[in-house]
Amino acid sequence: MRFVAATMVFALHVMVEGIFASGASHPTLFKMLALGGGAGVGFFFVLSGFVLTWSARSDDTPRTFWRRRFFKIYPNHLLTFLAALLVITLLVGNTVGLADAVRNLFLLQAFFPQAQTITGVNPVAWSLSCEAFFYLCFPFLLGLVRRIRPERLWMWAAGVVAVIFLVPLASGLLPAQQPYPILGVTEWETWFVYHFPPVRMLDFVFGILLAQMVLTGRRMPLGYRGSVLLSVVVYALTPLIPPTYAFVAALCVPLGLVIANGAVADRDGRRTGLSGRVWVWLGEVSFAFYMWHRLVLITGHDLLGAGEAWPTPTAVAISALLFCVTLFVSWLTFSLFERPVMRRFGTAGGTWRARPGSGQVDAKV
Repeated sequence: MRFVAATMVFALHVMVEGIFASGASHPTLFKMLALGGGAGVGFFFVLSGFVLTWSARSDDTPRTFWRRRFFKIYPNHLLTFLAALLVITLLVGNTVGLADAVRNLFLLQAFFPQAQTITGVNPVAWSLSCEAFFYLCFPFLLGLVRRIRPERLWMWAAGVVAVIFLVPLASGLLPAQQPYPILGVTEWETWFVYHFPPVRMLDFVFGILLAQMVLTGRRMPLGYRGSVLLSVVVYALTPLIPPTYAFVAALCVPLGLVIANGAVADRDGRRTGLSGRVWVWLGEVSFAFYMWHRLVLITGHDLLGAGEAWPTPTAVAISALLFCVTLFVSWLTFSLFERPVMRRFGTAGGTWRARPGSGQVDAKV
């Protein structure tokens, strides 16, 4: 599932990179890919809350949890941050302001509304700014969620979803600006609805609540296939939904149900089509894929023809080539860097084991 979500983000950034000569003439396609990429990031946020809760153990401490999370995300961030500086300065010929570089280095960029700060250096690292904030809060959030009586979990989840749907209304109180073409949202609205870590933590909390529901035996309103179908239908309708709702709120519940039902299927030994060896491997390299893909697209575009756009058949071939290059670089990063760093510095015991009676499987986090 992680790799499917990462591929949706990749498809968006192919269009953003301007490889397709016909890209500007297909605003609906661009909007669909933009909303699909946004859904992919939202999926990561809900999944993060779900998986961390699903695999948590009662004898863990905040300090050991934060240690694992730091060595899971920060080394890859630092590696791609340095690579991005080289790409920007040596290949593209641009400069990065010191303030923006420092904010990105310390994963603070998503707290600032300026687009050049949020997407500066490695553009996709803004989501790690959110994740770092989530991880800081997780031990305390999990303690609160575990105190909720199982029969009231759905009520709390509905409350979180209601707040998610209120966020676009609150964004209307922000300073007036000229909206972005095609998407129809302003810089401030995009930041508040899509990037701002305290707001995006609602997705993360929704994932925590869903995991607690599964662990305590709550039934989902739809099965796995029904959840996937609902996600596809809602995604197909997103161009008709006001953009501030389409970016996050519209798909939060459908994607959350996909995650919860996927976990139930795995627990019960039922096939979902995404548990084979190849899919598991793709899931393992998906974090590195996500961190590298934008840099590979920028570099590849520059080397193959800076500023050029190609007819659709050629652009598809170039996109496929850069996809394969990203996957290869991601495999190298995972095998030679990410996994060794986690084993050496981030495990402190290697796995989180199941809590007695919880029904959890052991899971590497």
